Amino acid sequence: MALTRATLDFEEFAKARTPQLYRTAWLLAGEHHLAEDLVQETLAKLYRAWRRVEQTENPAAYAQTVLARTYISQRRRKSSTERPVASTPEREYRPDDHELRLSLMQALAELAPLDRAVLVLRYFEDRSPDQVARDLGKNAGAIRTRTSRALDRLRAVLGDEAVHLAAL
Repeated sequence: MALTRATLDFEEFAKARTPQLYRTAWLLAGEHHLAEDLVQETLAKLYRAWRRVEQTENPAAYAQTVLARTYISQRRRKSSTERPVASTPEREYRPDDHELRLSLMQALAELAPLDRAVLVLRYFEDRSPDQVARDLGKNAGAIRTRTSRALDRLRAVLGDEAVHLAAL
């Protein structure tokens, strides 16, 4: 069976974007296997709509939006009772930031899915409030408010550890 041009284009796109999608998914999900599942579901959604997606101005940004919305949707489901565990994917070991990474991942895991998505997109993906608002289908003012409140919650979860982490 011959592959269509659209299928080949999608495969090329998926190979190029999967590492970035996985990184974001891991930051959102907090666990390797959940991140892989999130990326797989995102790519499946993109494939089904590929002809429309490839016509967009920025398919990579579209993919990130689908990923973020899929994560939030999964967390809203009543059947979503799994909790992330504290493990990291295999990466280059940097002794100076492992304590910070583990503390932040544990604290992020305690936040609501939308709060976590906002913080990950704003600070780990370095997006503006307007970009995050577009990605999540919210207005920019609501994102700025949610960011502020989510940071307050994160500080409350980290407690005294926040002062220690700031010194690292």
